[in-house]
Amino acid sequence: MPQNKFLEDFRKLQSLMDSGTTFVAFDTETTGLSSTSDRVIEIGAVKFDKNGIISKYETFINPQKTISAECTEINHITNDMVKDAPTAKEELPAFVEFSKDAVLIAHNATFDLNFINAELERAKLSELKNKAIDTLNLVRWAYPLLGKYNLQLMAKLMNVNVEDAHRAYDDARVCMEVFLKTLKDTHSIQKK
Repeated sequence: MPQNKFLEDFRKLQSLMDSGTTFVAFDTETTGLSSTSDRVIEIGAVKFDKNGIISKYETFINPQKTISAECTEINHITNDMVKDAPTAKEELPAFVEFSKDAVLIAHNATFDLNFINAELERAKLSELKNKAIDTLNLVRWAYPLLGKYNLQLMAKLMNVNVEDAHRAYDDARVCMEVFLKTLKDTHSIQKK
């Protein structure tokens, strides 16, 4: 599976933002933790640039397998909610088009990218090749003394409103806000 190119020179992120780059913060909800045996059941994303939010994307995906009770307990997505949703093969071209030419942003991005790319591979579609930013690594760099860096904790520390934790669109929106607040907090570092 090809790897996305991660942007890790965090000092250059503000200039990337200032240049008018389009970003897509996204999140997936899945049936489990293995991109080879589990499936995506929800994708949420928000497209933005230096002027603000451009558009949003959210969809359920029919995983064509049963969602476990343990999974539903975490993300509150039931089998009934996805039974009439499109399959990954049917829906993923729309997500690929939505994120075309954008820098992808996710918290623990390797997880979400591996799931999306595994679904694309199973559907015999081209995998994502977008540049990507992992906000987990970004906040570790920006706030090295915190010790814990999960998205919900970062949202709480940054006073970012969480409306529906562990649902893809809200997690994507929260990820975007954490990214933007981290850029603002580290602006002077980024100039060096």
